[in-house]
Amino acid sequence: MSPRGFEFLEHTSDVYVRAYGRDLAEAFEEAGKALFAVLVRNAEVSEPKREVEVTARGYDRMSLLYDWLERLLLVFQLEKLVASDVRVLRIEEESGELVVRGRAVGEDYSPQKHVPGIDVKSPTYWLMEVNEGPGGVELKFVLDI
Repeated sequence: MSPRGFEFLEHTSDVYVRAYGRDLAEAFEEAGKALFAVLVRNAEVSEPKREVEVTARGYDRMSLLYDWLERLLLVFQLEKLVASDVRVLRIEEESGELVVRGRAVGEDYSPQKHVPGIDVKSPTYWLMEVNEGPGGVELKFVLDI
């Protein structure tokens, strides 16, 4: 397995993603990049013109992943930002819950530049996994389309 990345797995009706990294932060970054790759087919061509701060919270790693993906989806839907890069600044525990703080980096959606992908309604807990081991962290999740 390469140190970090994401891939799409087979699923009959939704988008099933496997994202991985050397640690939880890298895996969360790759999960965010996968989300934007679904929303905009050529999200990687977005230039780093604007950054949006993203903070997500959860009571465990799965709820943290769900909230992270949901908040990144809102960045696309409400802020119209197409992120070519997703950065996790830190993941920490605050007052008994997990918090991830990061940034989505990219540019405003442009129909002349960006190729629309698939409309994502929401992340789901269906088939969600957070696996941590000596080889790194693997996340699996389904995006409801």
